[in-house]
Amino acid sequence: MAFGLARLGLPAAALAATIAFGANAQSPISFVCSAQEEYCQALVTAYERTGAARIAMVRKSTGEAYAQIRAEAGSPKVDLWWGGTGDPHLQAALEQLTEPYRSPMLAQLHDWAQKQAERSNYRTVGIYAGALGIVYNPEILPKRGMKEIRCWSDLLDSRLKDEVQVADPNSSGTAYTMLATLVQIMGEDKGFEYMRKLHVNVNQYTKSGGAPVKAAALGETTAGIVFMSDALVSILAKAPIKSVAPCEGTGYEVGSMSLIKGARNMEAARKLYDWLLGPDAQAIGISVKSYQVPANRAVPLPPDIAPLVDAKLIEYDFGKYGSPAERTRLLARWDREVKSAPR
Repeated sequence: MAFGLARLGLPAAALAATIAFGANAQSPISFVCSAQEEYCQALVTAYERTGAARIAMVRKSTGEAYAQIRAEAGSPKVDLWWGGTGDPHLQAALEQLTEPYRSPMLAQLHDWAQKQAERSNYRTVGIYAGALGIVYNPEILPKRGMKEIRCWSDLLDSRLKDEVQVADPNSSGTAYTMLATLVQIMGEDKGFEYMRKLHVNVNQYTKSGGAPVKAAALGETTAGIVFMSDALVSILAKAPIKSVAPCEGTGYEVGSMSLIKGARNMEAARKLYDWLLGPDAQAIGISVKSYQVPANRAVPLPPDIAPLVDAKLIEYDFGKYGSPAERTRLLARWDREVKSAPR
């Protein structure tokens, strides 16, 4: 090796440095991030500043990341997968595509984050949570003869005909969470009966789960069903909207993180995993206006996030409703009984 480099005409000092670098340098941690680009980049920048390791980050949606990890099973190119809704992480755990790991940081996390680890046999862990809620425009609502919206039942009011917006659960994780939430709160048949009645008041099934927030803020719709953290971004920007956690109870997402089975940089990835569960890393989301509730209990929360913490959360069955078979069955029923129904 030295002989070959010397023949390239490198000075002795440069030659020695090159040999040392080749011997000691560690390849970057391959990091797939399924959150907003700004959030992902902020995490990478903060960790690299610690000098612990370099990170090669790619931003992919949860579905894209899961598909890649599944396709590469046995010869993975990814070390650590961070962010996105927990269902695909649980599915990867079920298929043993991810590596069991009990981080020493687990005791610092909220119960819901620890439960995510327990239900996956420690092949994934919760990193943030976001409650499902209702957003509405308080300037438009009085014009329809209504004072406020507090509950799921309020969205069936005939005065809201063509005034409710929600995403299509086939394309939106937010809307699928709504579907699974209503089924769990009301029972499957009554949940679908509710959604058929709601269908009469829906003006549009959007592709994106966050679209109803913008529509309500612009006065294009009176109300929408969204993750409350998405609404909070607009609320803090002084948009004329309010959000509420439904009085009957609501579902939620648990963003997750997983080590990939057979990762090439497992030791370095575990250190990054531990750091990402610590309070410093967990506080980064709020700094980049990603207002999910952090998993680490030590992170101070702005007052505006309090309603997300105080929401009446159901015992959401992530194992059942995250399974491909159950998801496919419910979506097919929704297409057949709700989306295609007359208004």
